[in-house]
Amino acid sequence: MTDDPQKLLALYRQMVLIRRFEEKSAEMYALAKIGGFLHLYIGQEAVAVGSMDTIRPDDYVISAYREHGHCLARGSDPKQVMAELFGKATGLCKGKGGSMHLVDVSRNFMGGYAIVGGHLPLAAGLAFAIKYRHGDQVVLCFFGDGAVPSGQAHESFNLAALWSLPVIFICENNRYGMGTPVEREMSLYRNLIERATSHGMLAEQVDGMDVLAVRDCLQRVVAFVRTQRCPYFVEALTYRFMGHSMSDPAHGHYRTRAEVEEARKQDPIARLKAHLLATGQARETDFKEIEQNVEAQIDEAVQFAEKSPVPPASALYEDVYVEA
Repeated sequence: MTDDPQKLLALYRQMVLIRRFEEKSAEMYALAKIGGFLHLYIGQEAVAVGSMDTIRPDDYVISAYREHGHCLARGSDPKQVMAELFGKATGLCKGKGGSMHLVDVSRNFMGGYAIVGGHLPLAAGLAFAIKYRHGDQVVLCFFGDGAVPSGQAHESFNLAALWSLPVIFICENNRYGMGTPVEREMSLYRNLIERATSHGMLAEQVDGMDVLAVRDCLQRVVAFVRTQRCPYFVEALTYRFMGHSMSDPAHGHYRTRAEVEEARKQDPIARLKAHLLATGQARETDFKEIEQNVEAQIDEAVQFAEKSPVPPASALYEDVYVEA
């Protein structure tokens, strides 16, 4: 793929938008303006941004509970996303979904889901609907490595392969899926590619800390799945810089601070910036302008959320209806 400097700067801006949104979300959570659970995407921005750059508006996207980045990369309004985190009536789901259940049907972003691995069958269902209607769309399904041992994940892989469904399973392997002791956990996730191919799917790995590598990989995979109408498994090797959730310390009880700091040397935002500077495709002033614009956009999102009304009590008895 030919690198257009403006396009690359747009990728950089999207990653910065997600990073600053998540940082502000953490701040708002600490101020008790966001309740419930909050799982930040900091460090993994390249996977969402690189992947989303390769699909069409009529393709489908579905994710797990660490989905703010996917939703924003798909093009959802940061004001509406922040309002949803605040539980306000102007949010994407009218304040009823919150952090782990973002949905934007207008952009075919079919939701974040809190049950680990619970959305993989839904991804297969979306792909089955596409096939049933003889469409040429594809489904991107994002999930963490912690979802892989679940039965519904393997059932989804089996059905996708058996029925030749146009779904791309993107495992964001950040190395620390929750729910099992670390020693057992690490042994479970060493051979994800072998597990995927055992289900009859094509599979490959990509550097999930390099947005250009992710983009180029998914560009090829999406084109293949769109024409061949079959499932594909992509393991994006990535790393979350924050804890599992806001209840988890930054380095957690299962990794050292030194490990996190070492991983930060591969920050996807810094890597793209260094590439653009080294190749003469951007200047420091370009990055400063992006930072200023994004900061203003995030401030606007927070102001919008704070000024928005809470849902009325009568909303308890109303369905959440989002017009496509």
